[in-house]
Amino acid sequence: MASSSSSMATHFLILLLLQFSFLFNNLAAKHGSPATRHHRAHNRPHNHSPTSNPRLQQAYIALQAWKRVIYSDPNKFTSNWVGPSVCSYKGVYCTTALDDPKIKVVAGIDLNLANIAGSLPDELGLLTDLALLHLNSNRFCGIIPETFANLTLLFELDISNNRFVGPFPSVVVSLPTLKFLDIRFNEFEGALPPDVFNRGLDAIFVNNNLFSSVIPSTFGTSSASVVVFANNKFGGCLPPSIANFADTLEELLLFNTSLSGCLPQEIGFLYKLRVLDVSFNKVVGTIPYSLAGLAHLEQLVLGHNMMTGNIPEGICILPNLMNFTFSYNFFCEEEGICQNLTSNGIKYDDRRNCLPDKPLQRSKKQCEAVYKHPVDCLEHHCSGGGGGTGAAVAPMHAASSLASPPTHS
Repeated sequence: MASSSSSMATHFLILLLLQFSFLFNNLAAKHGSPATRHHRAHNRPHNHSPTSNPRLQQAYIALQAWKRVIYSDPNKFTSNWVGPSVCSYKGVYCTTALDDPKIKVVAGIDLNLANIAGSLPDELGLLTDLALLHLNSNRFCGIIPETFANLTLLFELDISNNRFVGPFPSVVVSLPTLKFLDIRFNEFEGALPPDVFNRGLDAIFVNNNLFSSVIPSTFGTSSASVVVFANNKFGGCLPPSIANFADTLEELLLFNTSLSGCLPQEIGFLYKLRVLDVSFNKVVGTIPYSLAGLAHLEQLVLGHNMMTGNIPEGICILPNLMNFTFSYNFFCEEEGICQNLTSNGIKYDDRRNCLPDKPLQRSKKQCEAVYKHPVDCLEHHCSGGGGGTGAAVAPMHAASSLASPPTHS
């Protein structure tokens, strides 16, 4: 019964997403086909035979080619991928075409948590009506086919927690309707293409790969609400152009990315920000006073850096702050209520700093060595991808739920 309920919920969410994605497509207005009237076809074949529907015929070719390169399917997820009635295949979802409400097309594929091993064949480019592709938590390997450029209706792409390799799959940058991109927990490497921030993506998850180089200077031109870069080796500093995120960004996770330099004052322009995590990096200098203006901030994690100076009271009295972690830095004073955040209902960690009369602090010798060479953040500018200052700090374990492999459906 639980399995049936979960399946029905998955089907409903997929159809809901498909409906939402169609609102972003100009064809919906052109052809007057409201997404709310799209109905499921995966429970029984459509009246038209696949041979009379070229799009389902193409889907059949694509899915059979895919099945041929699947070499392990321990849960027999694709065992019913037999015959031309693709709308009855497990994990395949059909709906009416945007440009022709009289025919059915394959609009969604969800193989999440199937534990399938194989690769992605070029024939997947035949699925030109696909709006959703979920491959979370499998064992797919190899590279993303260039034929994905044909998936011009794709709204959501989740290939996280697999074994994909190579450079960032730039083919996805060209997809005109893509809003959700999740490629975390793979083995992609090299630099991020600057264009990834110019494509109107709402969510960008690239954490836990092998990306290097620096954060592109185009970083602040994105309209995303969630950006997760964690557990890569980008280096460089956080560019002031981050201020351009002001109207959209709600969550920014940059822990363990070799980030250096000072945090720019412009980070305080992100008035919608709820989560900021720059822990386990090489950040130096003081906490930008502008952070005291982030009224929606709930989580502020600065731990395991080389930051100095005071903990401003303006941050400690933020109305929605629930967690403030600044351990393993070199802060020397907590202003006002910051000395007792527990009384304000805030979870905090101030260990291993230079705070007088507080337990579990650094030694006097360690603190004096750092304060002999103070960092003036006004002298260190970053135009995006610029190097920062300060000694390196070896990253330790990451402290975030997103450091664990994804399991969403």
